[in-house]
Amino acid sequence: MPQTVFAPWDDPRETPLIRFQNVTKKFGEFVAIDDLTLDIYAKEFFALLGPSGCGKTTMMRMLAGFEDPSSGRIDLAGQNIVPVPPNKRAVNMMFQSYALFPHLSIWDNIAFGLRRDKKDKDQIAARVDEMLKLTRLEKFARRKPHQISGGQRQRVALARSLAKAPKLLLLDEPLGALDKKLRQDTQFELMDIQETTGTTFVIVTHDQEEAMTVASRVAVMDEGRIMQVATPAEIYEAPNSVYVADFIGDVNIIEGRATPDGEELYRIDWAEGQEPLHAASARYFSAGQKCHLAIRPEKIFIATEKPVDAQNAVQGRVLDIAYLGNLSTYHVELPGGQIIKAQTANTRRLARRSITWEDRVWVGWSATAGVLLDQ
Repeated sequence: MPQTVFAPWDDPRETPLIRFQNVTKKFGEFVAIDDLTLDIYAKEFFALLGPSGCGKTTMMRMLAGFEDPSSGRIDLAGQNIVPVPPNKRAVNMMFQSYALFPHLSIWDNIAFGLRRDKKDKDQIAARVDEMLKLTRLEKFARRKPHQISGGQRQRVALARSLAKAPKLLLLDEPLGALDKKLRQDTQFELMDIQETTGTTFVIVTHDQEEAMTVASRVAVMDEGRIMQVATPAEIYEAPNSVYVADFIGDVNIIEGRATPDGEELYRIDWAEGQEPLHAASARYFSAGQKCHLAIRPEKIFIATEKPVDAQNAVQGRVLDIAYLGNLSTYHVELPGGQIIKAQTANTRRLARRSITWEDRVWVGWSATAGVLLDQ
């Protein structure tokens, strides 16, 4: 049986679990969140992504109840939660520091919230054992937090947050304290746990790779506003602005003026004395309209000879080569001084690389390789 794609945001019959409606948050004169409207659906793994100070943590603190909006409303499962105190919301928050009790065992740390809710002993024991199994911590139940690794502490904090079965779990930079390899392993664990429990996760991160790995959808934020909300693939392949294209992954941006040149095709005049470039776009541009062509480095090829059939080919000089093991990124200076990055997979030994520093090379790409943007 074919697996159905999880995309409740595309179904008009679906009701969002969380709804921000015209939410503004001011701290004195400073506007942290600016008239924000956003829907998040049940069982989503939703990422708020943006630079420091963009408002993503403020949004999370409003969901948790630690901050009140200056105006607008926030609904959770159809109820306005703004007047509801934090401890009465079906929301739990996992902090970057994990905030575990050092004097309590792992078992007691997970049981803490359930005991405060006056659950009976058998219920608590069954739920804690379930959480230990879910996070693969059964062997460590009697240890104290200082006796386990950082990755295991992260899982304890997660188990404790999920023990009370919240409708919504908020994760504030949850993997910030882990090293890169452990971060990557833990990202997949988080996804598995989220899928197993069906809890809605909202994660705040400034790490684009993390957001792209774990999230069903990503909201890219800047200065209290949401610039784009879409799946990771859409954000990467079809950004709606230079800001989003530039924030996610590596990108080349070429500025120019677009002129229609056939159905959904445009000619781009971009540098004095240079052949125009060609780009396909469903977005309409009027003759001479300013545009930005965004092209990912992996979509650009590099060669020593001019390609015969390339829709776009520009000659330049290799300024720099970044060797990343599986990939090499070539920084090529074009005649106008613009630098283009082209990426190739290293399928051969380095000694056999045909292009090196200061070489004259051609970089090229197809008309559909880039995204034509108007802002």
